[in-house]
Amino acid sequence: MTTAQLYEQIQKKKSFLCIGLDVDLNKIPQHLLATEDPIFEFNKAIIDATHDLGVSYKPNTAFYEAYGLKGWLSLEKTINYLNHKHPEVFTIADAKRGDIGNTSSMYAKAFLEDLNFDSVTVAPYMGKDSVEPFLAFKDKFTILLALTSNEGAFDFQTKHTGDEELYKTVLKTSKTWKNSENLMYVVGATKAEYFTGIRQIVPDSFLLVPGVGAQGGSLKEVCKYGMNDKVGLLINSSRGIIYASNGEDFAEKAREEALKMQQEMELLLK
Repeated sequence: MTTAQLYEQIQKKKSFLCIGLDVDLNKIPQHLLATEDPIFEFNKAIIDATHDLGVSYKPNTAFYEAYGLKGWLSLEKTINYLNHKHPEVFTIADAKRGDIGNTSSMYAKAFLEDLNFDSVTVAPYMGKDSVEPFLAFKDKFTILLALTSNEGAFDFQTKHTGDEELYKTVLKTSKTWKNSENLMYVVGATKAEYFTGIRQIVPDSFLLVPGVGAQGGSLKEVCKYGMNDKVGLLINSSRGIIYASNGEDFAEKAREEALKMQQEMELLLK
């Protein structure tokens, strides 16, 4: 997928919603536990109920790896279902990988080639040779952790390195890497006041924004400071949508929550 195709979907659906598929067997409806693959059945129902309201889905791979081989197979079935039924949707493997070059090459192959995700999240700490293997894939995207939404982000990311904060150094340095046009960035919604400065460094890049809803981030504030002329935002919501109900009406309630966000986004797009 290209960013032009992603923007086309945003215009068509009047939405820049990304739905996080973070499946915890302790939280999903009990009746699904009797099925052969509860994780996939849950995901399938959520996707079927919301695919017209969101432009992206983001499974956090930890929620699948925690269940061993069965969990990985559920992840594979989920991405295959998305690619087959809804190829227009932008898919994100939220894996937060990043290692020495040959290891990163294998991580990149696993998520971008074998599983065929459109993108994967990557940690920048090990630098250029740990990220460029991901950037080498045509029409695939590397979503670099820039300024995250968690409390511990202030431990390192906002510390000054010389004249600027570390996250700004990450943003500026990443633009010098080969195939940097294939970069997107994670910027937490709980850091809305930072978006203006971030846009000065990466004005045209898409930003994946977690932290709206359960973590207290404001969609309106993020859009005010972070939106560009091609929108340039993917706003992620996970728990607030997929766990809106733990009853048999879970998919219907998830749709209701996704619709609320889509309608708010439609107003902001105007």
